[in-house]
Amino acid sequence: MEPIAIIGIGCRFPKAKNPESFWKLLRNGTDAIASVPKERWDIDAYYDPNPNTPGKMSTRCGGFLEQVDLFDADFFGISPDEVEHTDPQQRLFLEVAWEALENAGIVPTSLASTQTGVFIGLCTIDYHRLLYKNFSCIGLHSGTGTTPCITANRLSYLLDLRGPSMAIDTACSSSLVTVHLACQSLRNRESNLCLAGGVNLILSPDSTISSSQTRLLSSEGHCKSFDASADGYVRGEGCGVVVLKRLSDATRDKDNILALIRGSAVNQDGLSNSLTAPNGLAQQAVIRQALENGKVQAADISYIDAHAVGTSIGDAIEFKALKAALMAGREPDRPCWIGSVKTNIGHLEAAAGISALIKVVLSLQHEEIPPHLHLKQLNPYISLENTPFSIPTELQKWYRGKQSRLAGVSAFGFGGTNAHVILEEAPVSTPAPIDVQCCGHLITLSAKSDLALRELAQRYEDFFASNPDVSLADVCFTANTGRTHFEHRLGIVTESIVQLRQQLSTFIAQKEIPGLLKGKVKGRKRPKIAFFFPGEGIESRSTGWQLYDTQPTFRRAIDRCAQILQPDLEKSLFEILYPATKDFLPDTYNQTALFAIEYALAELWQSWGIKPKVVTGYGVGEYVAACIAGVFNLEDALKLVTERSRLMQASLEPEKMVEAFAKIAKEVSYSQPLISLISSLPGELTTKEIATPEYWCCHLQQPGKLTAGIETLAGDHVFLAIASKLTSIPKQAEVYLSSLRQGQEEWLEMLHSLGELFVRGAVIDWSNFYQDYPGCRLQLPTYPFQRQRYWFKATENGHKEATALEHNTQPQFANFLHLGETQQIAQLLGETGNFSEAQMKLMPELLEVLAKQQIQL
Repeated sequence: MEPIAIIGIGCRFPKAKNPESFWKLLRNGTDAIASVPKERWDIDAYYDPNPNTPGKMSTRCGGFLEQVDLFDADFFGISPDEVEHTDPQQRLFLEVAWEALENAGIVPTSLASTQTGVFIGLCTIDYHRLLYKNFSCIGLHSGTGTTPCITANRLSYLLDLRGPSMAIDTACSSSLVTVHLACQSLRNRESNLCLAGGVNLILSPDSTISSSQTRLLSSEGHCKSFDASADGYVRGEGCGVVVLKRLSDATRDKDNILALIRGSAVNQDGLSNSLTAPNGLAQQAVIRQALENGKVQAADISYIDAHAVGTSIGDAIEFKALKAALMAGREPDRPCWIGSVKTNIGHLEAAAGISALIKVVLSLQHEEIPPHLHLKQLNPYISLENTPFSIPTELQKWYRGKQSRLAGVSAFGFGGTNAHVILEEAPVSTPAPIDVQCCGHLITLSAKSDLALRELAQRYEDFFASNPDVSLADVCFTANTGRTHFEHRLGIVTESIVQLRQQLSTFIAQKEIPGLLKGKVKGRKRPKIAFFFPGEGIESRSTGWQLYDTQPTFRRAIDRCAQILQPDLEKSLFEILYPATKDFLPDTYNQTALFAIEYALAELWQSWGIKPKVVTGYGVGEYVAACIAGVFNLEDALKLVTERSRLMQASLEPEKMVEAFAKIAKEVSYSQPLISLISSLPGELTTKEIATPEYWCCHLQQPGKLTAGIETLAGDHVFLAIASKLTSIPKQAEVYLSSLRQGQEEWLEMLHSLGELFVRGAVIDWSNFYQDYPGCRLQLPTYPFQRQRYWFKATENGHKEATALEHNTQPQFANFLHLGETQQIAQLLGETGNFSEAQMKLMPELLEVLAKQQIQL
């Protein structure tokens, strides 16, 4: 059974907005539980320590996310009205799924039309219940906005994903079941990539009241898993998503493998003591099935993140099941730690399993097991004596060793659906050594607004502050190849992390600095690029050497020219261009060398996706332009240039020179250009004459110059000079860039021009750019969503906005009525109701009657 690779993670958990902050929370042993935020509901109105009190909750706490009403609708292209009727769980999942893909170094938009599966677990519908309480709130988008299955389907729709797309509800095991189903989908090859996870938000007091009434919740507001004082769980919110691939595919694609899924299993309690009672035998069975599925020995498991919600009997049953399943063949020197993420962030219900899985992945990466909280005295029904099991109440080291580390994650639904997943540490990867390092790098950042772009730059600055020794090459590789490129763009040419931090700080402060390139792309508009090939520019031997030494595409083009020219030159082209002594290039070889350099530069640019709409040139440069346009092939072009150079050096009379050149020109095969080609002679877009020997004989006699034809392109094209001199570029050209510039390092100049093209909207083929220098994918900062508040509104009868994040008057009304406080009720109804003046006058008498009846009851 092929392992499944986890290549990306996204998460939002209580007091943890991303994987990095989540690991910090876990490592530091932070308890993220807090009082119910006032934006959710008035806890004083709903709380009663007596769990027998109807309509009340016996806890004041939970693990909550902040600002769940905020969302970046513009980013996902969803209208405000649709967002207001869309469950925040759907919105949260969209953002976290995007972050997970970026964390994996995958461009989300590149997945269009691919067999990518989406599996999401969720089991609460608080937003649906809130919205549907008032029929006037129900609108065009309420159905799709609050239907659970759309949570998965919406992501598939927005990214055009063609694999399975489904929402799973098995209660507390939902998200771990999605991981199991995603693994099956990958192994069955119905998917090539999967996103799996879970989401849970607590927007209404209803479910908490229900859980209190069934005695599931801890009165103290903590999951005290395995502790003698455990009295139930505390509810929590969050969203977690993992990106999954078959290991062979992840290895082929050089993905950043975070961990492996060796095996998984799902089963059911069946007929147990009651519908919601845990079944220890079923728990044993699902663990054994997962071990068998992954071909893993029980004794090899060294950590378990248990379901362990914090009930005295439930924890004891689970521990007994773990002991029975994992003791087989285990020697005393093979310990196994047991913990639970619920002690940190509470029970995330549908997202519980994925939160535990992400915790274990982070633990494997960091080679540490976080402390298990709230364990003061062990549950009397659990005994660790004479067992290899321990509960880590302090941070424990978990180093790699000769044998691969393996761990298990459990999640059990209260309806009896059990899931278990076996994780293994990622295989050690050794990057291939690179013989030649480039002297500089280009990093590109982009966003959908200028504000977001600056926030993204700040995230990178913060990242570098925490990771000063990170590889600059790998950072640029990941940022350039692993992100969608939006309209607000930033390109930075840099040579070190220290320099890059200075450049980012300058950009954030809205100042200017060399190497900092900014631009905004208008819609889908892309720059029209004109390749301009001058007839001079090679002044010294060594021109292009840095590119020849570091860029295989450039080197191959030069070597091909050298091979073709070998029979016609006294010395090799390489010796001509790059001799031991770097003096000036003699006129004898100037034209041939210039052609080879310009041709190699054009090949390099085109390999990066920079394709010209128009080509032009003069002198020898026009031969390169014609060759690139397809007028003649490289062999014929070099034949013409070599003969042209020989004849010009011979100082023949013009007529004899043309006559001799014509003999060679007539041997060449010509074709009409495939790219618009501006001649240096007639001054207009190419005509049929350019594909004739006569044209090139005429070209030999007349000095090349810029013509009216190229002037007409000046305001509409980006001119890219395929040489080092820009003196011939028209003055009215909006943008002109160079490939080589005297006094500037060649590679840095190329990067600067590439960056200029990027910020103007050019589509760069980053895979080809890095084909000879593949980097390692890193977990870099993700997109900074620009969120605004969206919540449904009543549209009829003047009702106030019905929302869990508004002040709820219903419990206050009930309390005042029970106490006979009729004046307070009248005041409350006057402030929040929609009553006429006449109705309000009758209110006190009516309330007196209601209050007397309530007191008598």
